[in-house]
Amino acid sequence: STAFADSMNETPRDLYDEVIIDHSKRPRNFGPLENPTHYADGRNPICGDEISVFLDLNEQTLAQIAFSGQGCAISKASASLMTEDLGERPLEQANERAKDVLELLGNEIEGDPFEHYGELAALTAVRRYPARLKCATLAWHTFLAALAGETTASTE
Repeated sequence: STAFADSMNETPRDLYDEVIIDHSKRPRNFGPLENPTHYADGRNPICGDEISVFLDLNEQTLAQIAFSGQGCAISKASASLMTEDLGERPLEQANERAKDVLELLGNEIEGDPFEHYGELAALTAVRRYPARLKCATLAWHTFLAALAGETTASTE
């Protein structure tokens, strides 16, 4: 069997799992920024995830975004996907996008989430494990806290 034939048999679940694994093993934008204009520390006391989100705001644009910390595969992948998705967006758009993603993670939506959210749709796989939802949302809550000028966020 060829690799192409194998890829044709992959389910969205398999593809989503691959995205999560890839981003947890090779997180993008991992490590603190030198001189962030904003940052927040987020904690998920239940799972023990700890994530710091660093922002460099340039007027009305998110010039740079990065994260550091430790956590489970889902929280790390979510933070990595977030930094890729939000990077270089206008602040208002980044703020709305983060709220959209939190809504996406909390609720079933009509249609294929991949069309509107791209790789972020992989995070919807966490709905199969409700106890892990806070792992997926931690980075997003921490981003919103940093953007609002707060220095801490929690999933509790």
